[in-house]
Amino acid sequence: MSFDLRFSAEQLALKASARAFARETLSTVAAASLHLATPEARFAATRPMYEAAIRAGFLRRLIPMPFGGGGSGVMDMAIVAEEFHAIDVNVSLTLFANLLGLMPLFIAGTPEQQQRHIAPFLAISGEPLAALANSEPGGSANFASTAVGGGTRTVAVRAGGDWLISGSKQWVSSATGWDGRGADLLCVVCCTDPDAPPEQRLSVLLVPKPERGLSTEACPETLGHRAHLTPRFHFDQVRVPADHVVGGVGGGKALVEASFSGTAALVGIMAVGVARAAFDFALNFARTETRGGAVPIIDHQAVGYALADAKTAIEAARSLGWRACAAVDAQAPDALELSLHSKIFGSETAVRVITDLMRVVGIDSYDHALPLAGLLQDALALPLFDGGNMGVRRRQLHELLRSANFA
Repeated sequence: MSFDLRFSAEQLALKASARAFARETLSTVAAASLHLATPEARFAATRPMYEAAIRAGFLRRLIPMPFGGGGSGVMDMAIVAEEFHAIDVNVSLTLFANLLGLMPLFIAGTPEQQQRHIAPFLAISGEPLAALANSEPGGSANFASTAVGGGTRTVAVRAGGDWLISGSKQWVSSATGWDGRGADLLCVVCCTDPDAPPEQRLSVLLVPKPERGLSTEACPETLGHRAHLTPRFHFDQVRVPADHVVGGVGGGKALVEASFSGTAALVGIMAVGVARAAFDFALNFARTETRGGAVPIIDHQAVGYALADAKTAIEAARSLGWRACAAVDAQAPDALELSLHSKIFGSETAVRVITDLMRVVGIDSYDHALPLAGLLQDALALPLFDGGNMGVRRRQLHELLRSANFA
């Protein structure tokens, strides 16, 4: 990637350190984990690499400075996301899922809540995990729906000075933790008033690793991200104190939407990292392989054009992602729109680019001995998670376009 004048000296140093860590440590994830038989075993095998990322200060570096971390904004997160995802999506996503898990605290936590619950994620030791538990079995694209049997079905009811949480969640990164008993901190989206309108029926509750009541129901065998855990799990009257509500009772819908909006641009940049890895391999392949001909295949016009088109698409996705991140950092009026564009365009571009590059390489790309098949499997998740492009993100753009003050 070329030098970019918009990056500060500190950001250039961050890029270099992230790239070096990814090549030295994250490059070992596949060999350590992907041969194992179960999602739980593969996830557990990534723990040493995740711990190494914590020790290297990357989680602390991603947490914004106002909360005690070293991050100066979303652009810093994007720099790390691209370098990490270009080498391994598994530990990278486990690391970045913490940001989504902590986002409700960043946005709406009280000073006391922020001090108490963010502190473990500022250390450069241990392996803390946080998650935003929103998605549920059966889908959560319409999580705020008031239809009978629809919307968020996990409920929280008051019992004296506490809340009791019951219900199931799914597709929540690292939610059951390293031991199956729960992440260190869950921000759980619950229905606290089923009779209220959508804007007031949901709340977000802070659930530190519970002593009882959380159980794993299943761990899906996902197509990609094979060493990242997205379990289905159940709350059975998990008890938390009444003051563990973030953003006020009934404020969950707006808080969830704001939390996911803050991560959309990063998914676009993650896609750039995966596509970049595919392009780097395909370019080297084209430069060195003749496929039985007299010259390397890059000398053929069709191959050269395909590589050029792929690189153009990657550069466009990266530039859009950077612009979105800069808009978020500047709190610009168009930040949400640009973030949605970055997520949609970046994720779908990665799938298309990798598929096109597989045609350049040919049938050998269908073999997992080469990296392209695995990269495509990982890329296919990007249009689906963090708010699916069809069910959530395009709907958000549609709503923006329908707004009377859109310009």
